[in-house]
Amino acid sequence: MLSSLIIGGGISGAALLHYLAEAGDDVMLLEKGERLGGVIGSYRNEAGALVETGPNSTQTSNPDFLHLVASLGLLDQMVEADPLARNRYILRGGKLHPVPMSPPAFLRSSLFSASAKLRLLREPFVGPAPAGSAQEESVAEFVRRRIGPEFLEYAINPFVSGVYAGRPEQLSLRHAFPKLHALEQQYGSLIRGAIRGGRARRQAAKRGQVPRDRAKLVSFREGMGVIPAAIEARWGRQVRLGAPVDRLERQADGGWLAVSGGDVFRAKRVILATDAGTAAGLLEPHHAPAAQSLRGIEYPPVAAAVSTYRRADIRHPLDGFGMLIPEVENRKILGVIFSSTLFPQRAPQGMVTLTTFLGGARQPEVALLGQDRLRQLVFGEHAALLGAAAPPRTFNLSVWPRGIPQYNVGYGGVLRAIEAAAKDLPGLHLVGNYHGGVSVADCVKSARALAATLLAHTTNPNR
Repeated sequence: MLSSLIIGGGISGAALLHYLAEAGDDVMLLEKGERLGGVIGSYRNEAGALVETGPNSTQTSNPDFLHLVASLGLLDQMVEADPLARNRYILRGGKLHPVPMSPPAFLRSSLFSASAKLRLLREPFVGPAPAGSAQEESVAEFVRRRIGPEFLEYAINPFVSGVYAGRPEQLSLRHAFPKLHALEQQYGSLIRGAIRGGRARRQAAKRGQVPRDRAKLVSFREGMGVIPAAIEARWGRQVRLGAPVDRLERQADGGWLAVSGGDVFRAKRVILATDAGTAAGLLEPHHAPAAQSLRGIEYPPVAAAVSTYRRADIRHPLDGFGMLIPEVENRKILGVIFSSTLFPQRAPQGMVTLTTFLGGARQPEVALLGQDRLRQLVFGEHAALLGAAAPPRTFNLSVWPRGIPQYNVGYGGVLRAIEAAAKDLPGLHLVGNYHGGVSVADCVKSARALAATLLAHTTNPNR
């Protein structure tokens, strides 16, 4: 009998495998696909440009990610974003405006009107949400209340789209952006909290935590896919690929049995590291309320289109991280990452690489239009917004019918259901980007925390 059986080989499951195996745990991972990593994948296309199928980068916002990278021997492959990545653009009125990154730049910025700037200055005097309403207040409700509708439309809406491919009207403030919620709760104001946040940042640094505003944006010379590839290379004997799990059964001795095709796996504990929908299907016979809650998590489809152009064919200087598109601008894309500016050696000499995201909760149908239509659509948007004078030399498309999980209003009920399942089903655990954060670093943090819990109770078969 195995000590631990992990079902699902995305970054959460892969990282958990690494931590458990490294500690000597008798662990096996079952993955339905042909590689580890889930949406994370990297390859060179026919032009030699690097294509990321999912996340392009992550922030070193917690020590767990760097710990994983170091333990895999990948520190020498890690690259930091170009300083130009501090520059970001937002579309307004059909034109790209730099995002102001300092108070003087904000006052000079053409991105926001004078009335919106004055409204922001009044933010410290806005009262808190009515008692009992803040817990499941939407991001949009919070922003309208504290800093007004213009900042919602031209700052928060595109930002939310960039993080979650979501809509602020649907996302729960408390769960999708807990730090914003905490600023109001602790300081009564976002601005006041930001001013007083220096002390908290120093305390976090002492604990080894890097605040996001000081965290580094990183990737790897051959892309984010090197992480799951390294885990698979090291622990391949404890991985079964092409092994979807059909069902789970509880055993009389407190252990678990998993059936995958004609194979049967027995373990003292099982960890579901799949997406929420797959976890719900496996949980249904054992905990219907938790399964129902997990099925309620929205996963809008997302497409990532990587276009490689001749540098001379793009008029825009591409001097930044990329651009985000507010919903009010009525475009067909969510945003574009200037990939070859962001990190070195992303495109061949004389070429540039752009990664365009489409779909999400805003326009889910767009992500599913197909290769030919999306190639035309993306080039049209690049021509209109970045001055692309000729079609891209290469176009590589990754479509995820179930993209990023949405921490929507009511998400607190999902967390309670997960906690109830863990309490009612000893030996069963859940991990994934549908709770604990959606970034790569967040997933690694959750996996390491769960590994520590499991290893601390290896002598107890009911944990």
